[in-house]
Amino acid sequence: MVDRLKKQPGLGTLIRLVESWPRLSAWIVLSVGCIALLVYEARDVGLTAGNWAALIIATVLVAGLCIWIVSWEDEDEQEPSDQRST
Repeated sequence: MVDRLKKQPGLGTLIRLVESWPRLSAWIVLSVGCIALLVYEARDVGLTAGNWAALIIATVLVAGLCIWIVSWEDEDEQEPSDQRST
């Protein structure tokens, strides 16, 4: 099914991008989702533009940190088993 999607004009490029840069893609998706939740939940709080900017920057950085921490386990799985024992 993925091979069929890769042949689609718009989706093929997107799928190749995600396969080439999986962590960056995950960071972008997580950041967009978190920012959407932030904007939805804080829409009536009365934040200034500076507050919004600081919250959005902090949200993007935290999302990147989350993806980086989750990727630690991926790196452990990629090591050969003889290197783990040392």
